Amino acid sequence: MTGTAQRTLILWDIDRTLLYVGDIDRQVYREAFAEVVGRPAGRLPARGTGVTMPVAIRSLLLDNGVSESVVPDPLPRMEELLPKRLAAHTEDLLGQGVLMFGAVAALEAVQGHEWWVPTVVTGNLKSNALLKLAAFNLDGYLDTEIGGFASDDDHRPALVGIAQKRAQAKHGTSFTRANTVIIGDSVEDVRTGLEGGASVIGVDSGKTSAQDLKEAGANVVLASLDDVKHLIDAITSVTT
Repeated sequence: MTGTAQRTLILWDIDRTLLYVGDIDRQVYREAFAEVVGRPAGRLPARGTGVTMPVAIRSLLLDNGVSESVVPDPLPRMEELLPKRLAAHTEDLLGQGVLMFGAVAALEAVQGHEWWVPTVVTGNLKSNALLKLAAFNLDGYLDTEIGGFASDDDHRPALVGIAQKRAQAKHGTSFTRANTVIIGDSVEDVRTGLEGGASVIGVDSGKTSAQDLKEAGANVVLASLDDVKHLIDAITSVTT
């Protein structure tokens, strides 16, 4: 088997898998809604769902009385504003946010594997994702240029194929379900892998239980990222 044939694409989720930013995302939604719509939002997006930001924005607008026929106007304006509002909270990301247990060691182990290609598939817009990763000094462990972001497509399973194509263009290797793994904490992460074309390693670190991750179809479920050997074994097992 050649070296290129051995390559495996590792797609990391960000929120509640690698890091947690507390209530900052919801604060950013609150600020952007008030600036664009001109009044406070009474209802905010649910926590820990894993849906893409454009989908969350659409729900935010509809849940707060914006007519569906009007949504196409404020939605792109809010997408443009969210990264700016998050950037204004850069210091709060570290003050209120935390690294998930074992995240750094896990990222180091995956990055250090000769034939593994680590990047992200996330419901965040790319600018938001990069701000979060940089705040916690995680960006150096990931090739974010070949990742899949909500700014690429609001349908999260589509982001797997986007990342696979970008990785193939860079590495000259065809990435399919057989050599692509998504690591995440939510049912949406599982759905993203199953529908998008990747094996799934669930991590019981968010709002979704290990049982729910298993029932959703995750190939392997880990209690946390702290056991690096278990993680490496899991990635190997789902791509053998």
